[in-house]
Amino acid sequence: MTRLIAFLVFPDFQLLDATGPIATFEIAGRLRPDTYEIRVVAEAAGPVASSSGVALQARPLPDGPIDTLVVAGGMGVDAASLTPALVDWVRAAARRARRVTSICSGAYVLAAAGLLEGKRATTHWSRTDDFQRRFPGVRLEADRIFIREGDVWSSAGITAGIDLALALVEDDLGAKVARRTAQTLVVHHRRPGGQSQFSALLDTGGVHGRFAELMDWIRERLAEPLNVERLADEAAMSPRHFARAFRAETGLTPAKAVERLRLEAARMRVEGSGEPIDRVAEAVGFGDAERMRRAFLRAFGQPPQALRRAARA
Repeated sequence: MTRLIAFLVFPDFQLLDATGPIATFEIAGRLRPDTYEIRVVAEAAGPVASSSGVALQARPLPDGPIDTLVVAGGMGVDAASLTPALVDWVRAAARRARRVTSICSGAYVLAAAGLLEGKRATTHWSRTDDFQRRFPGVRLEADRIFIREGDVWSSAGITAGIDLALALVEDDLGAKVARRTAQTLVVHHRRPGGQSQFSALLDTGGVHGRFAELMDWIRERLAEPLNVERLADEAAMSPRHFARAFRAETGLTPAKAVERLRLEAARMRVEGSGEPIDRVAEAVGFGDAERMRRAFLRAFGQPPQALRRAARA
């Protein structure tokens, strides 16, 4: 049975939101012929320009059944999510589809159609505050690469769309085909959906922001006690002012940022070495393996041992 995968685009969509998953399904289809029919669709058929200016040729919105609807994100998503005819079509198409998915800020379109109400979902970290204001009924989990909630899937920003597409391929065709697809794409056989997307946030808010030097200072002292008073002293600010300014800059509390940096350092050591887990926990400041395990489960959805096994598979 050939499955129709319809990619919905709109003016100023993010090119990689569409082309990354398209390439994933195309390669999986070559490994398992006659599995997928890939179709780019839009409200107005013809060339649809992405935010880069590069256009994809789109066909009309289909009236018939769809196996999987994939909604791209991008700069034009605000206008798209406020276009009644397009939102109505997405709502109707979802009733005919086996599953509905969004890439990055494409979640706005699904939410506008009411498809995420009361459901867990994710989107690009830079959109989380605005998304929560507009759609308070969605159970947004910003710290996720992708989320599956029944037949509705959503992913974080841009390249996370490839992770989501690989998960969809695995759901359809099994782990072996998904792994071979990932190898052809030259990407890690997909990151688990629970993996944190906040390392990018910390790099953006830290390396290029006002707390750049402080972030580097923290990374060099992860094994040491790093409470807000000590961080504020290093930043030459009062604790209250520092906590407020830091959260405004990075979107995280100082304590959460320290935990994220410890998690990223721990994950690199867990996946890249055979160092005992308890020694890793001590070296990065978690203190003991159980505390680190709980932090891994919250951030990555898996314990350290599972990530180590996956990295070696």
